[in-house]
Amino acid sequence: MNTEPEASAPFDLVLRTRRALVDGAFAPVELGVRDGVVAAIAPLGTGLEGADVETLADDEVLLPGLVDTHVHVDEPGRTEWEGFASATRAAAAGGVTTIIDMPLNSIPPTVSVAALAVKRAAASGQLAVDVGFWGGIVPGSLDEIEPLVAEGVFGFKCFLLPSGVPEFPPLSAEEMEAAMRRIAALDSLLIVHAEDAGLIEGAPHRGGPAYADFLASRPRAAEDTAIAEVIARASRTGARAHVLHLSAADSLGRIAEARAAGVRLTVETCPHYLTLSAEDVPAGATAFKCCPPIRERANRDALWQGLADGVIDLVVSDHSPATPELKFAGDGDFELAWGGIASLQLGLPLVWTEARRRGIGLEQVVRWMSEHPAELVGLPAKGRIAVGADADLVVFAPESRFTVDATALLHRHPVSPYDGRELSGVVRRTLLAGEPVDRERPRGRMLRREPLPPASGRLHTGAMTQASRLERFNGTDREDAFASLRPCLDVARWCQELVDARPYASVDALVRAAGEAASPFTAAEVARALGDHPRIGERATGAGEAATLSRGEQAGVDPADAELARALAEGNAAYERRFGRVFLIRAAGRSARDILDALTDRLRNDDAAEAAVVAEQLREIAVLRVKGRFS
Repeated sequence: MNTEPEASAPFDLVLRTRRALVDGAFAPVELGVRDGVVAAIAPLGTGLEGADVETLADDEVLLPGLVDTHVHVDEPGRTEWEGFASATRAAAAGGVTTIIDMPLNSIPPTVSVAALAVKRAAASGQLAVDVGFWGGIVPGSLDEIEPLVAEGVFGFKCFLLPSGVPEFPPLSAEEMEAAMRRIAALDSLLIVHAEDAGLIEGAPHRGGPAYADFLASRPRAAEDTAIAEVIARASRTGARAHVLHLSAADSLGRIAEARAAGVRLTVETCPHYLTLSAEDVPAGATAFKCCPPIRERANRDALWQGLADGVIDLVVSDHSPATPELKFAGDGDFELAWGGIASLQLGLPLVWTEARRRGIGLEQVVRWMSEHPAELVGLPAKGRIAVGADADLVVFAPESRFTVDATALLHRHPVSPYDGRELSGVVRRTLLAGEPVDRERPRGRMLRREPLPPASGRLHTGAMTQASRLERFNGTDREDAFASLRPCLDVARWCQELVDARPYASVDALVRAAGEAASPFTAAEVARALGDHPRIGERATGAGEAATLSRGEQAGVDPADAELARALAEGNAAYERRFGRVFLIRAAGRSARDILDALTDRLRNDDAAEAAVVAEQLREIAVLRVKGRFS
């Protein structure tokens, strides 16, 4: 058990518990947290001192925050399906402190550096937990691989059959191999939705409410054939490959043989494949639809054996929500309904409930859901309780029980195949960087992967250096530092004050300074900065970073109907007639209806009051951009 030399010095927080998961086993410890990091672990009774000292209840255990590397947030572009605010709140409620966001179903998909910038701008200021991003590969996007790696994506996703959304088409096996060759040279990772398009196209597609008919339309052989293709191409190229959401246990032998032969292959499965079975899906119950599908009980048992044997490495959610209209399209027709299960908040109790029934310990569950996913994406400060690791922690009551109420879940839509199901294990509290998650005060960071030399862990993929961008900003020359700030706010005095105040000890310190620099803005400075902002509801033109940020910030405010679009255009025009300038508001995290209401309200302001509001909004936008750029 490790204790830092300064263990007697007061900590920001001390947690005392009879059961904390440290080094793979539960032990009675005192945990000292300083500056968001675990600074000391000592035997219970040592008497560590802290500004805040808390003792867990006898029925509670302390776990590392879960790491979920398979989450579809869908913002921007399909924020009505799911958004960063709702998804990360649901994650925190389920003990998940880090998620890696999939490159689809957002619009644009994250297949270029420009699209990644849009995604990060949309996420800025909304994150209840830490978030990283996958890149995507579609036909014609191979040249974006190296720039995206440089921008810190954690790897690349591709499909071997249609994805379900037109803007993310599949790769052929040959295109996948070409992508693997580039990825291998960069020591990145390819993650694959592995189902064979030809076999699925040739399977019977009867449609209708019978789950057996839907199951026949996605045969096990389609998975096995596609996985064999992934293995063959990874073997030829030496690339690291990861099979997503394994549902068919038929492929376990093939996967084990490939690993034994030296193929760099990892595999995940999901809570729905481990806790649900085809025999229990009611007719027309399209809340259970996902692709690949939930299969039979015997297959479920074989997946559990694959986990126990170490052939399957990790368990992640594949959180994939959609609107009720899409999820229940076709009135119970499995062929027509959208496929995807939203379980981000429920993963830990779902897997723990089934694991304990099978005699599997909580230690192993956390290894599959926290330690191994962190290793997969190269986050050594995540997924474990250890000195030097992030103090992302979960207070969990493993013996407590609850009944799932879909309407009380925090993801965007109250749709769940688990509604009414009784589960064991209650997440009582989640801490991010040593502080309780506050749903109304998002503190999550955007994570980037920085390539490092390989380490000894089998799942190791490199590591992320959170401070790298801030360090570069602190150390670069004045001209480059100035240029890096200008897309956030084109006010020379503001940029200059922030550059002159370097170095900054943390991103939070830079963000605070951005909220105070050059205060108050002059009328001329506001007028200059407004030149970079398009009308709300319209897209900024140009290829510069400021235009890209503006497009991303407005991505979630596309009006849902023509009447709302017309009202927004009329409001913009009325505002410009009234005040002689474009209407400015922080758009990130706001809907078109919210913005229209604010616009209508602000038309009642006099010139002086509105000028003050505009300056305030300009600063809010700048602060969010700084946070997104340097976090």
